[in-house]
Parts: sequence; C-alpha cells; structure tokens
Amino acid sequence: MAKLPDFEALAIFAKVVELRSFAAAAGELALSKATVSKAVSRLEERLGARLFNRTSRRLALTDAGQRLSERAARLLTDGEAAESEVLAQSATPRGLVRLAVPMTFGVKVVAPLLPEFLKAYPEVAIDLHLSDATVDLIGEGFDAGLRIARLPDSSLLARRLCPMPRYTVAAPSYLRRHGRPTHPMHLADHKCFGYAYLSNPNVWHYTNAAGEEVSVRPAGPLRVNNGEALLPAVVAGLGIADLPEFIVGDAVATGKVEVILKGWKQAEGAVHLLTPPGGPRPARVEVLAAFLVKQFARGKKK
Repeated sequence: MAKLPDFEALAIFAKVVELRSFAAAAGELALSKATVSKAVSRLEERLGARLFNRTSRRLALTDAGQRLSERAARLLTDGEAAESEVLAQSATPRGLVRLAVPMTFGVKVVAPLLPEFLKAYPEVAIDLHLSDATVDLIGEGFDAGLRIARLPDSSLLARRLCPMPRYTVAAPSYLRRHGRPTHPMHLADHKCFGYAYLSNPNVWHYTNAAGEEVSVRPAGPLRVNNGEALLPAVVAGLGIADLPEFIVGDAVATGKVEVILKGWKQAEGAVHLLTPPGGPRPARVEVLAAFLVKQFARGKKK
C-alpha cells in the first residue's frame, strides 16, 4: 500500500530553506529546534538523500535539496492558501447551506422567512430541500435540517426551537352525521385518515390530565405521506385526522374543522434544528441557525 508523502516534513523543510536557518524556522513555526531537525532528518531518511550541508556557520542546500526546495515551497504556499481560504469562509458567512425541511412546514413557515435572511447575508445561498421523508443529513450531505417530532436518540446535534402541538380534528358536517367522539377509544367506530411518516403511523397515543394513557389503531379510506394532503378530505366531512398546528390552525380558526377529544392530547412534538456532529460549524450555518432560533422565538411571543 502506497504511503502518503510526509507533508509536515516537507513544509518544515520549505520553511528552513526560506529562512536559511533551523532556529529561525523553529521560532516562526512555534516548534522546538529539535522537532525541526528531526523532521528534516526524517525526510532525508525517507528520500535516501541528504538535503543540507551543515556547518556551524553555514547552511547550504545539496543538489537533492535544491531540486526538492521549489516543490516543497509550492506545497507550503498552497497549504497556507487553502487554510486561509477556509478560515476566511468560516469567519465570514459565505457559501451554500443545504437545509432539509418537511414539505408543508417548509412552504408555509420556512420559505416566507428566507427573504429576510438572504437580504441580511447576501453572500450565503440556501439549497432548500422539501420532503416529509426523514433524510440522512450526514449521508446526503446536508448542513442542517428541521424536524417536527419527538426525536429518537441520534448522533445529530439537536436544538429545540418551539413546541408544535397536534390536534385531532373533524369537520362540523362529519360530526353532525357520525357523532362526536369523546374518548379516544371511540375512534374505532369512525373513519380516520393516516399520515405515513409518523414514528408509528398505525397507532395514535393519547393521555389526559389524570395521566390515563390510551393507544388506538384508527382506520379509514385515506393515507398520505404529506399531512396537508389530508386537509381537503377532512374539510369535506369525510373523516377524522390528527394534524399539527401549522397545517390545521387556519382551518380551526375559520371553523372549517373543529378540535375534538379536547380532554386528550397526543404527545406534543416540537420543531428541532438538527446539524451533523463534529467540529465548529461554518459561519454560514451558524448565522442561519441563529436566524431560525430568533424567528421561532419571536413566533412564540406573538
């Protein structure tokens, strides 16, 4: 198996050549003189050639050292330039942020926020990926994602932005025809619509103020992989659905649907900002995260 070049030793060698002194190179690199000397010796041993002729007063390149010095200097310059470029990008919000967001939440809530962010950070671009499916942030190369759920254990870094209550709802016309359920177990006698991307889409879990817990397995004629797609059928009086506030809030406010089972609640989810684990996040990701935190905190105060 081929060995990688000893880039550290090449960079130290280039610095010694530049300053014509082991001691000066050690000082500039914040290394001991012994470390610098060992790196050059290591490089000489690897190459099988002496690179310097050294006396107490003079340091001169050998022919092999002369041939190597130009390329080593170029490697050092390129390395310093690459680090400077990345550091500049890390310090200044600049570049592309790939953000994964649930479909309807992205369209209704996140997209309207983005113009303000893009005006504030004109050198940052956003690739907004909209899907209700749970994406693999690390495997698919996303910088961040928003999820609305109770989060399972994960290596991802999570920050809770705001609560997101869910409501079990039905249209007044449905309730007139089929009656109003007053206990979750009554849902077994009703047409209930399903959402495929719940953690357990076949079971709805409820609790009441007394701490009683009930699990039901609703059934009905419609199941979707986007929550908003349930709303027309609910409004039309065809069945019951359990939906988050950002989807059903306006329909409740206008009386198109009514919240039922008010004494019972499904486990409340929340909006979370997720980012991959690891070292410091680039400035472009940090400013977007801070912006979203501020926007959702503002929303909670309204």
